[in-house]
Amino acid sequence: MAVSHARREDPFLPEHEDITGLIPRGLRISAALAWRFIVVVAALYAVVWVIGYLSVVVIPLSIALLVSALLAPAVQKLVAVKFPRGLATAIVLIAGLAVLGGLLTFVVTQFSSGLPQLQQQVNASLDQIKNWLLNGPPHLRQEQIQDFINQAIGFIQNNQASITTTALTTASTVGEILTGFLLTLFITIFFLSGGEGIWSFLVRAVPRPVRNRVDVAGRRGFASLVSYVRATAAVAIVDAVGIGVGLWIMGVPLVIPLATLVFIGAFIPIIGAVITGGVAVLIALVTNGFIGAVIVLAIVIGVMQLESHILQPLLLGRAVKLHPLAVVLAITAGLVAGGIAGALLAVPLLAVLNAGVRSLLHETNPDPAEVNVLKDQAAQPNDAEPGGPKAEIATVGEEEAAASPAEPPKRDKS
Repeated sequence: MAVSHARREDPFLPEHEDITGLIPRGLRISAALAWRFIVVVAALYAVVWVIGYLSVVVIPLSIALLVSALLAPAVQKLVAVKFPRGLATAIVLIAGLAVLGGLLTFVVTQFSSGLPQLQQQVNASLDQIKNWLLNGPPHLRQEQIQDFINQAIGFIQNNQASITTTALTTASTVGEILTGFLLTLFITIFFLSGGEGIWSFLVRAVPRPVRNRVDVAGRRGFASLVSYVRATAAVAIVDAVGIGVGLWIMGVPLVIPLATLVFIGAFIPIIGAVITGGVAVLIALVTNGFIGAVIVLAIVIGVMQLESHILQPLLLGRAVKLHPLAVVLAITAGLVAGGIAGALLAVPLLAVLNAGVRSLLHETNPDPAEVNVLKDQAAQPNDAEPGGPKAEIATVGEEEAAASPAEPPKRDKS
């Protein structure tokens, strides 16, 4: 018995005894965190890989969700005046397609009519540059400039095969865009006409004890998306009109196409406005010279300041509360993972996740029937504020539960 007792006390002798206590506590915690972190990263990588593999379906589905969030209020207004939902969906979609088609036709027409003027101004600017290279500080000779032009032509001729391949790839991309557009339109029709039924069907897969919480979190996420898309569209219109008027005053050609480009770029916060504004400044530099470009740059900066300090706080308010650093990081990650589509969808996804997670963490006893996804206030949990009315009511209810028990809340049987 003494020998057996000695063997149990010696940490180096037993073969089957638990040795966890011999490992330093800090090392055990680090190892536990490390393997959990590896599992989470691997799961996220698998999700991103699957999304990338199914991008032909995921991207149209995501864009259809954005379009549905933009058009859902109009459909609801028609339903409120006794239009059948199917007819209301058809009216809104046909009107939207008509506006989109008319806008594209107008932009193409303006681009075609303004292109000759742009070519003339570019030629004049190139002549000025050539004159500066010959008579200015560089003092180049005509033969040197001609050699540079010949080298550029030779480079194009030597890379004609790759240029042709790029053109064919572009044609294939146009076909994919057309297919994606049709799929987006098809999905949008069903989202607008039966989105409530689709969401109810998906929520049935959630276990019953947490079904209401997940249902409300999803509804608040979509409410946040509605608020985000509506506010971003308003900001994009103001950006396009402000910069477009400035370009028109300065006499820059292609005002309408550039304003349309600014409108589209505004849906990618911060980065989109910078890139499209830079294109406008570059064209102003080529056509109107250095002073004109500086004035256009001042106009672009002024419009961006108006957007960031007045429009976004006023229109987004508390419905979509995202830190600028989170926005920039989300756009960068989306751009790396999914290109332009990833940058476009990164911030809406972040807004939806922000509202949904806040609802799951801070909301108690949620009722899906109380959430109107078309109102900005629906993006906020009903007791998100620690000292808000809901929190006070809950505290009073808990203190007086024994004296005067509250009536059980009414639930929707459906």
